[in-house]
Amino acid sequence: MRPDMLVLVPLDGSAIARGQMKPSSEWQFHRDILLAKPQEMAVVHAHPVFCTALAMNHQLIPACHYMVAAFGGDDVRVAEYALFGTAELSRHVLTALQDRSACLMANHGAVVTGDTLERAQWRMTELETLAKGYVTALSIGQPKILSSKDMFDVKKAFADYGLKTS
Repeated sequence: MRPDMLVLVPLDGSAIARGQMKPSSEWQFHRDILLAKPQEMAVVHAHPVFCTALAMNHQLIPACHYMVAAFGGDDVRVAEYALFGTAELSRHVLTALQDRSACLMANHGAVVTGDTLERAQWRMTELETLAKGYVTALSIGQPKILSSKDMFDVKKAFADYGLKTS
C-alpha cells in the first residue's frame, strides 16, 4: 500500500475528494466508531482466522484469560450479523463496542479501536492471540472462566498495561 492509495473520508459525511480511490465498503462503521468514541483515534478491521472462526459461530470470547480485560470488559462480544458495508452493520458494531475496544462481527471478522494506530494494531494482534488460545482450549475441554471479582481486579491492574506510546 502506498500513501496515494489512502482514501480520506471526512467524518462530517461530505464527499470524498476527487481523484481518490474508492473507499473500503466498511468506511461507514469506521467513521461511526470514530464519531461515537472521540477518545479513539484509530480503527482496525480484519478477518484473522481464529477471530473469524468464532464470529462464524456467533461465539463471544468469555473471561477465559486475563487478556480479555485489554478490551474493556469481561468478554469480547459478537456484533449481530448484517450485510457488509451497511448502516445496519455499523449499528450492530457500535452496540457490541459499547464500553469495549474490540468486538467480533458475526459471520465476518473483528474490529478494534485505539487511541493510536499502534495501540489498535497491538489490540488486533492480542485479540487474535486470545481467540486462538480460546479455540484451542475448546478443542481439549471446557475452559475455566475467571470470576467477575477476578476480572474486576484485572481491569484495575490494566489501567497502565500494554503498549506504551510517547
